[in-house]
Amino acid sequence: MMSFLLAAVFLISTDHRSFGLSHPKPACRYPPSQWCRSLEIAIECKVQKQCMELGAIKPNQTVPRVALTLYYETLCPDCRSFITKQLFPTWTMLQDIMSLTLVPYGNAKETLSANSPFTCQHGEPECRGNMIQACIIHLTETSLAFQIIHCMESASNVLNAAEPCLQLYAPSVSWATVDACVTGRLGYRLMHDYAVMTRALNPAHTHVPWVTFNGEYTEENEAKAASSLFHLVCELYKGVKPPACTGAPVKLSKSGCLME
Repeated sequence: MMSFLLAAVFLISTDHRSFGLSHPKPACRYPPSQWCRSLEIAIECKVQKQCMELGAIKPNQTVPRVALTLYYETLCPDCRSFITKQLFPTWTMLQDIMSLTLVPYGNAKETLSANSPFTCQHGEPECRGNMIQACIIHLTETSLAFQIIHCMESASNVLNAAEPCLQLYAPSVSWATVDACVTGRLGYRLMHDYAVMTRALNPAHTHVPWVTFNGEYTEENEAKAASSLFHLVCELYKGVKPPACTGAPVKLSKSGCLME
């Protein structure tokens, strides 16, 4: 079906003489069925515009995505601002060329106390918030987890928003399941794993949010991420840039409410 649509679009968009009876010259070495297989092929075959209009092209996934890891804590104002103003909009637009790992631990510390094995910069509520988000990440796939976490971090009260945000984006996951994780051994194990990940940072983190790209931290990338994460991800991606990065226009179909 896609090859038929592409062939039709290509024929319509080709300049025909003799009332459309001439045959279009082959545009590339790929058959029509593969023209929208990737952005690279679409460009070579000169059908990028048509493929974009069909919403059929995506970046070449043989090129590694930009691996972004965010080390943060749930009640840190700067972390909340980065998630809502930089990370979520960038991920929404560029998730085809980036992978995301969230580590909700931040400046917490692991202790030997059986009653309270973790202490957090913003107190016990933050430890609970960190664990709630750790459990949500564990219980849902990345896309859903990040939408729930963004919903929480956007709210005036992060903890109070946890249950309604979960119900909104992952209604199949019960709050009782999340709560059992938070209050049980699983939650502590997840937090311990995040503690290990955070302690292994080289260089060691000195603040949050702390962002690494492809496993590396640099002050230059941190500064760029704080001002325009979107442009930084586009810059770091080694493949052919997607239309969102290049500013390529996408023709939208004309529609509207007609007068009766």
